Amino acid sequence: MKNQAEQDELPVEMNEEVNPGNDEENLQPENENPETVENETEKLRAELSEQKDKYIRLFAEFDNYKRRTSKEAMELRSTAGKEIIISMLDTLDDMDRAEKQLKESNVDTSISDGVILVFDKFRKTLQSRGLKQIETLHSDFDVEKDEAVSEIEVPDKKLKGKVVAEVQKGYMLNDKLIRFAKVVVGK
Repeated sequence: MKNQAEQDELPVEMNEEVNPGNDEENLQPENENPETVENETEKLRAELSEQKDKYIRLFAEFDNYKRRTSKEAMELRSTAGKEIIISMLDTLDDMDRAEKQLKESNVDTSISDGVILVFDKFRKTLQSRGLKQIETLHSDFDVEKDEAVSEIEVPDKKLKGKVVAEVQKGYMLNDKLIRFAKVVVGK
């Protein structure tokens, strides 16, 4: 036999007595019924399944949230200057009328050419930001893009239901309508 000092020097595992026997028997409390353990196992499985379902739903909801906010951010970027561009449309209309008058009048060509260059630069700047003019003249009347101001009788049957005159131009910004074209329709 070993004395007490030698036993204290041995590792803890060596100090414990080994219980030969079935390890599964040692894991189950002696007073529990196998049916009770099975019921508890089923409850735990059901709870685990419920938690997995909650996790999957939460993950899907978060994924939808990411997609939606990403889409909204892209949309916001594409129409960031919408209000400013809309406010400039009246100025653009005035520039179109002034350009038409310059071409018809007898103003010095160097002055009119310079003014037209400035007008073109302004238009190109707006176009680079996504502004597009809607072409409506001599096309079918489209309620999605056009606003009918009036109807007039047309001698040619081919012009019935078509746009015969444009009172105010319509515009789209990044493929979204920002102003309807005001038109006269043939009947």
